[in-house]
Amino acid sequence: MNKPFLHGDEPVLMGIVNVTPDSFYDGGRFLNPQAAIDHGFALVREGAHILDIGGESTRPGAVPVTVEEEIARVVPVIEGLKDCGALLSIDTHHAATMRAAIAAGAGMVNDVSALTYDRESLSVVAHSGAYVCLMHMKGEPQTMQNDPFYQDVVAEVRAYLAERVAACLAAGVGRDRIIIDPGIGFGKTLEQNVTLLKNLDKLTDLDVPVLLGASRKRFIAGLSPEGVGEDRLAGSLAAVLAGWNQGVRIFRVHDVGQTAQTLAVFRAIF
Repeated sequence: MNKPFLHGDEPVLMGIVNVTPDSFYDGGRFLNPQAAIDHGFALVREGAHILDIGGESTRPGAVPVTVEEEIARVVPVIEGLKDCGALLSIDTHHAATMRAAIAAGAGMVNDVSALTYDRESLSVVAHSGAYVCLMHMKGEPQTMQNDPFYQDVVAEVRAYLAERVAACLAAGVGRDRIIIDPGIGFGKTLEQNVTLLKNLDKLTDLDVPVLLGASRKRFIAGLSPEGVGEDRLAGSLAAVLAGWNQGVRIFRVHDVGQTAQTLAVFRAIF
């Protein structure tokens, strides 16, 4: 994948492949490796450019798994998808899992801790040549929703991501390999999530692509009477359009086909 793939003006869709029993929306549906592989191929047929493969849930209150279990979940899926035509991303904050996934065929690391959880992860990414997505999270998945507080959520998220971009550059990660993610739902209240979604354009001047991951998340239920994940597709698509209008071009979504159609029609009209 060359630079324009992530730095151009076309939408880039990252399809979610959760190889977990407890992810908030599709936990358990793709825990079987073949089911996850089949799902990945289906997402590519729907238009996914990236597949984000994760073996440990990071939903609020999620229970950690061992690195060995995480690797055992994701590596067979990566191996089964390495010829699918999409860039494969490993969703992990463990350096050992990053190494195993890259060796199996992953070309991107998506780390909710922005390479801060494991002190070896920055070196792994720097020496691998892989893309990296740096996400903002306040606290840890087990505690991040326990009354998160910010003086200025937009300024603080932006400053954190700017610092992590600088750390990557200093370690030898090229700017054209770096993506940032404001971390919707990760240590933010409903009001803080909405404020970030209104101000995504404040992140685009960091000169790296911005990824938005708002798909099916709980904040949607706070804005609409429909509460469960199955009822949050419309809200997910609305967030995608809000991001698109503010310069976001990479979207991490469960519903690839619907997102592709929404963007195609919106872009044709506007």
